[in-house]
Amino acid sequence: MNDPVAVFRALHHDRTPGDPLVLPGPWDAASARVFEEAGFPALATPSAGVAASLGHADGRTPAAEMFAAVARIAGAVSVPVSADVEAGYGLAPAELVERLLEAGVVGCNLEDSAGGVLLDPREQADRLAGVLGAADGRLFVNARVDTYVRALPDGTDVVAETVGRARLYAAAGAECVYPIGAPADHLPRLAAGVTVPLNAHGAPDDPSGARRLGELGAARITFGPLLQRHATDAVRDLAARLLTG
Repeated sequence: MNDPVAVFRALHHDRTPGDPLVLPGPWDAASARVFEEAGFPALATPSAGVAASLGHADGRTPAAEMFAAVARIAGAVSVPVSADVEAGYGLAPAELVERLLEAGVVGCNLEDSAGGVLLDPREQADRLAGVLGAADGRLFVNARVDTYVRALPDGTDVVAETVGRARLYAAAGAECVYPIGAPADHLPRLAAGVTVPLNAHGAPDDPSGARRLGELGAARITFGPLLQRHATDAVRDLAARLLTG
């Protein structure tokens, strides 16, 4: 199987419980090479980690800078790379797909909130369908569901709302759904409610955490910017030791 998109797609399926696909998040070319050399079969860039590496706050990276950074990461390794492109930077579906393909990635995350507010799920489903139609099988789209990190009306059943959105996005063609921030004890209900692989947020300092999340229903584990922040903490500690001798 030489098609990197097909390779990436296949990695999400036929996972046994306790053996999810673990995708570390490189924030630059050097970190991408480290993860590839460690043996990971694919990578998934975190927008916040890339933003930090470029000197921007999360959500404030200009689109051109993000795509350029993602292209450097994808070009530095031979394994498939998926990119977190936030809510798509306001680009029309065809242009977004073109920019992603030019960057050399096999897929993307697209979130269903903007400006800290959840988007209408049916409108988001229509947008996802437009992106997937333009991609014509050339990209693997992971639909992020922001119900755990954005305000919901009082009394809303967050699991039911999340599953409802996830089903709409899967029906639009999304091949994975990512309820970011969902607690571990919600994963069984979420996984049971959708027909596509479920992406959960892992903790890099918990060696058995990925296996446990897989046993709870996650087929894919990502870490957001946590790996970049761990690296920054390590550099901070080194700097303090150098300063004090």
